[in-house]
Amino acid sequence: MVSLLADGLVGAGHDVVLYASGDSLTKAELRSMWPRPIRGCFEDRDYYRALEWAHAAFALSDAGEFDIVHNHCGEPAMAFARLISTPMLTTFHNGPHVAWSILVKHYPWYWNAISYAAARLYPGPGLIGVAHNSIDVSTFPFSAQKEDWLLWLSRISPAKGPMEAIEVAHRLGKRLIMAGKVDQVDEEYYHAVVAPLIDGRQVVYVGEADARQKRDLYRHASCLLVPIKWEEPFGLVMAEAMACGTPVIAMNRGAAPEIVRHGVTGFIVNTVEEMADAVRRLTEIDPRMCRRHVAANFDVPHLVARYLELYEQVLERESARALPTTVRPGRPGLAAPSIRAA
Repeated sequence: MVSLLADGLVGAGHDVVLYASGDSLTKAELRSMWPRPIRGCFEDRDYYRALEWAHAAFALSDAGEFDIVHNHCGEPAMAFARLISTPMLTTFHNGPHVAWSILVKHYPWYWNAISYAAARLYPGPGLIGVAHNSIDVSTFPFSAQKEDWLLWLSRISPAKGPMEAIEVAHRLGKRLIMAGKVDQVDEEYYHAVVAPLIDGRQVVYVGEADARQKRDLYRHASCLLVPIKWEEPFGLVMAEAMACGTPVIAMNRGAAPEIVRHGVTGFIVNTVEEMADAVRRLTEIDPRMCRRHVAANFDVPHLVARYLELYEQVLERESARALPTTVRPGRPGLAAPSIRAA
């Protein structure tokens, strides 16, 4: 998401500096503290977290160069936010961190959510709006012709509902292809609960799908099952599948009703039984409508335009602050110059 946004902002004529790993590919100016992604480089979680904080400090030490800082790394940058006078917009991509209620009391800037459902998790005067996630629709191949099997694609964990997807397949007697990574924290759940039901015939697990494989799976599946059991803030797999012309059947949780148009691009359901019934109604969904819906609402131009609106709102609020009585300590009055992002 950060890559699409940074490249889109550059394409729109803005000066952008991206703080990320040294092997990142970007149209923006790249500045790096570490040559490759920190995640996965160290077994010691505390060491990894320490480098995350160091990365945030490294990036924010340059904050005076910019009109606005866009924070996608969450808590580390928020913790340092009082040390800079450049306005910051923090985008929350996940559910609230346990320390969020404390951090936000000391965080002097603004934040946005990636769905209206997620916005309810982050109330407060700093909430400036919602910007839905997006995908590069042009990179997802469309097909109106589907094969007679179901797809579940996600991280294998109880919250993502793999067992519910298997139950739907068993109810209908249909083949289910499952793709997704197994994080270390979910290994016991996978081996004890999910793996015994993978028979290689009706229920097939293909491992974690790369970019090419997942597009091939999306394009051919009759539908994508999303039996989530938590208030998921967005769910890119839904937009990705629909971009390929594949209907989505999702539980009525989190942002699913904001992404899937019930009865038009798929179905929003409340139970496993309703999910199975919805599979029987797939002939009602036109794959072309799925593609059009995503292109009209979740393509990159919408992402860029929306964040430019939010940047302008942040800068307008800051420039309108009365001085000296209402400005926060250490923060100068700011006009609204041309937008740059970091």
